Amino acid sequence: MENIILGLLLLQPRTIYQLRKRINEGLNLMYSCSTGSIQAALKKLLKSGCIGVEEIKENGRIKKLYVITESGKKQFGSWVNAPIDCHAAKNPELTKIYFMGFTEKETRIKLIESHISGLVKIYGSLDKICKEGEDLAAGISGNDILFYQLRTAEYGRDFMKFNIDWYNNLLNAIRSR
Repeated sequence: MENIILGLLLLQPRTIYQLRKRINEGLNLMYSCSTGSIQAALKKLLKSGCIGVEEIKENGRIKKLYVITESGKKQFGSWVNAPIDCHAAKNPELTKIYFMGFTEKETRIKLIESHISGLVKIYGSLDKICKEGEDLAAGISGNDILFYQLRTAEYGRDFMKFNIDWYNNLLNAIRSR
């Protein structure tokens, strides 16, 4: 969570509300977060000197705006430049499929249908993000940050499409047994 926050603060200073909103809207496939987990990460980053905090007045209210420090930029750089972990693609939920033979056929069908429904919703959200990103990218050339953010959204969308197809094939196989 700390590195995600550092990356977002590298793009621009943000309040805790803005951090949570951005993570939930664009990074939710990679990380789920609560206000508590963000607060804990911010506390750790403040203690280590990777971020600072400024108080701003907005609509008569004082808000904390978090900013990345040089130390935070170095820490983020070390993390983002480290090799990508190929073992991080594990899906613990697949163990439910592995043991699904212990459930009744009707239960299996309902579980898979419900899962497909959730995947379709996620796919729709990611497809929308991709289309908005493509429109934005068309007007901006040479923006490396946007380029990789869009590629990540496309990965998520394509991964959801793969999952939808895979679970539909599984559902058809269950029904035909």
